[in-house]
Amino acid sequence: MDINQTKSFKPTLGLLDATMIVAGSMIGSGIFIVTAEIARSVGGAGWVTAMWVLAGVVTLIAALSYGELSGMFPKAGGQYVYLREAYNPFIAFLFGWTQFGVIQTGTIAAVAVAFAKFTAYLIPSFSEKNILLDLGSFQISSAQIVAIISIILLTYINTRGVKHGKVIQTVFTMAKLLSLFGLIIFGLLMGANREIWEANWQDPWNHFSLEMVNGAVVTKALSGLAFFGAIAVSMKGSLFSSDAWNNVTFIAAEIKNPAKNIGRSLFLGTLIVTIIYVSCNLMYLAVLPLHDIAFAANDRVGVAAAEKIFGNIGSFIIAVMIMISTFGCNNGLILSGARIYYTMAEDKLFFKRAGELNKNSVPAYGLWIQCAWASLLCLTGRYNDLLALVIFGVLIFYVLTILGIFILRSKRPDIERPYKAIGYPVLPLVYVLVALSLAALLLIFETSYTLPGLGIILLGIPLYFIAMRNKGKAA
Repeated sequence: MDINQTKSFKPTLGLLDATMIVAGSMIGSGIFIVTAEIARSVGGAGWVTAMWVLAGVVTLIAALSYGELSGMFPKAGGQYVYLREAYNPFIAFLFGWTQFGVIQTGTIAAVAVAFAKFTAYLIPSFSEKNILLDLGSFQISSAQIVAIISIILLTYINTRGVKHGKVIQTVFTMAKLLSLFGLIIFGLLMGANREIWEANWQDPWNHFSLEMVNGAVVTKALSGLAFFGAIAVSMKGSLFSSDAWNNVTFIAAEIKNPAKNIGRSLFLGTLIVTIIYVSCNLMYLAVLPLHDIAFAANDRVGVAAAEKIFGNIGSFIIAVMIMISTFGCNNGLILSGARIYYTMAEDKLFFKRAGELNKNSVPAYGLWIQCAWASLLCLTGRYNDLLALVIFGVLIFYVLTILGIFILRSKRPDIERPYKAIGYPVLPLVYVLVALSLAALLLIFETSYTLPGLGIILLGIPLYFIAMRNKGKAA
């Protein structure tokens, strides 16, 4: 270990920084892309809007519930610590392993792929269609290489200290918040068309799916389980776009007055993003016919709207916006993710060196391990595939964590709680029921992606016992 190495994290992040990490980690590329799939899945403008409102409401409920846990345990590792305290090291390990195996690294990969996708809009040679290596069933494109380079660059910056990551996070998040507000305002003032708006809202609650067959749009009525399946597929996108708000809990040890500021930042960050997301989708519905939203080229609804608002330069504007958005988003994900592996290593349940801080007071080894695996995931799938793989595990561990509030109120009633979960016990239970229903529907309707996600969680079971055996030998 370097003789200059410090042994503790430095609390250098204030409330603004923490809020920017919440909002910045949430806003990636989803808001510009996934509305197309939602429109194809559920049809009516009312249902499209409802999917974003519902995602925002359940995210706010979860964030407000986490405020109680963050106040009780303001430590590095966040959600990992909550699960360890509420349940046991085994459940906490499964979470940490799943974060490393698919959730954190898969999200980093998905966001990096989206960054590359829109970089290619400006520089065509970086396109997914530019294949650099073709081995038949396995191909590597220049877009995947761009995605990997962006992950490596951000990882390197974050090994230089949390202050460097903080500056990137605040600057990029402020830039994307202002640009999103600008897009919404310009869209409603310059691009809105009353006829389009009225046509989109003529039959807003009629639930049907849309499909393009031989150049013609085929409408299919939805009923019964098929309708709930369409809801689940739609919520997969809107929830993923609203995810990663919990990342701020991982860096609790680096936040000033974490017992209060984490809860505040969770509320402020998720509220800001929810308002932006719902407003942005209302703007889409005022600017574009529902057909154009559902069948936007490559699902780039944001590009289609910007071109309608600003003309040909619109595609350039939105591409730059998404590059800023995804780059800033990944900075927050990369910065916070390695803190989980640090706490796991302290518990002797991860690589020992991941529990060491470098001379800049950051877990550099954990950052580089995360970088390597996320980079490999960039080579394995496309954006939507990675998204489906991630969201199932996310829902399972959110449910376990929120149920942990009930367990800790019984198990640790005397511990100080600067915040208490809003609407307890009703609202936390509402979240648990919604999330479990979605997870079950995704298992039924998105089996090819959710089963591998479940498999990765279950793979953690033998890995835990191997880690415990090694821990016993080291003792």
